[in-house]
Amino acid sequence: MKAQARVSGSIRRRLTLQLVGSAAVLAVLLFLLVLGFARRVAEESQDNILTASVTSILESVAVQDGALTADIPYAALSMLGNVSNDRVFYAIRTATEDLTGYGDLPRPDRDPRAGETLFLTADYKGDSLRLASAARTVSLEGQPLRVIASVAQTRNGQAATLERISAIAAVLGLGFFLVSAALAILAAQAAVKPLNDLAGSVSRRGPKDLRPVVAPVPSEMAPLVVSLNGFIARLKVSLARSEDFIAEAAHRVRTPLATVRTQAEVALRRVERPENRKALKEMIRAIDESSRAAGQLLDHAMVTFRTDSLERQDVSLADLTADLADRLGPVADLKEITLRLEALDPGRIEGDPILLQNAVRNILDNAIKYSPEDSCVDLVIEAGEGVVRLRVEDEGPGFPSGADKLTARFARGSNVSGTVGSGLGLTIAKEVAEAHGGKLKMENREGRGACVTLEFPAP
Repeated sequence: MKAQARVSGSIRRRLTLQLVGSAAVLAVLLFLLVLGFARRVAEESQDNILTASVTSILESVAVQDGALTADIPYAALSMLGNVSNDRVFYAIRTATEDLTGYGDLPRPDRDPRAGETLFLTADYKGDSLRLASAARTVSLEGQPLRVIASVAQTRNGQAATLERISAIAAVLGLGFFLVSAALAILAAQAAVKPLNDLAGSVSRRGPKDLRPVVAPVPSEMAPLVVSLNGFIARLKVSLARSEDFIAEAAHRVRTPLATVRTQAEVALRRVERPENRKALKEMIRAIDESSRAAGQLLDHAMVTFRTDSLERQDVSLADLTADLADRLGPVADLKEITLRLEALDPGRIEGDPILLQNAVRNILDNAIKYSPEDSCVDLVIEAGEGVVRLRVEDEGPGFPSGADKLTARFARGSNVSGTVGSGLGLTIAKEVAEAHGGKLKMENREGRGACVTLEFPAP
């Protein structure tokens, strides 16, 4: 079964979003900076031209024959018209009267002082305009007189220019964002690549490969690798202890029971009193049941241990079954049971031979144990539809109702109470089948007997 992880977001996605978000903010700032700089340059350029124009107009003001005259030079206004197609307005006045021009032009909050230019942005005749005002003092009839000149220009041309600059700035900002986003994605992929490399290196290892990780990693990943190597070391010790325990337990449990059973059989042959013989037979039966239970408990522990790290090999199910049939032949002969093997296919699969042997042995042992004397047990190996099957058919009592519950640990059928068993044989067979991606099927045959089928995916 493929290991699953509890996923909480993605580092690469978070890093990408942060970098792309930063790029978006920088793109907006770039757009605003370019637009603000362009607006400031445009306003300064217009103000400089307005200043030159109003200065030229003031210089044209003179006193002739005791009256103020203003011969506005053509260049004073044409320099504004040459810049754009905006409308130009002007006005010349004193503190008490308007001399010429547009008398209703907007005025600054105060009159400019000599040598000072005041600027004003206001609406006039439905347009936004920029106005510059300056003052000059002339002598009229021996008295100083302040003359104020104002020149204004609409801002339509400036707005159009700013729109073009805004479009260019937007394109630049978008281009900056797209390039930055692409670089952010590449940077995020490069940042998580060491993690992916580490995961790939560990996942490609075999089930028994518990070497520490020695590949160089960035300093930020060093604590992870140290923790991983520590876990691998602890796991290696734990697995070694588990293997030693299973082997030691198998030896220490099975050997004394076998010795006691042998002594009980010897005693049974020597005693003659019926009550003693009955007691010894019960003892032998109890020893057999204990030995079988202990053996299957150890087998189940071994199956559980090995299914976590399958050592797959090319296995012929037909050869494996034939070998087991030969080994269990003497047991079947005691009940005059005939084992018939029909290999319609070699039954080649990829699997752990020790686990497969354990599963088939438990099924075949059950078939022999629950079959009546002078009967047959058929073993059929076949392949088709992408699977390899082993069917074990006997002539025993079959499965009671609720047969699917018999694969639970220590579960036994209601019709086999008088037969020695631990209730782990089918559990082991099912776990081995599922560990190899297969399944265990149980059904009753027509008439009498049971059929147990092991199915494995064909390679």
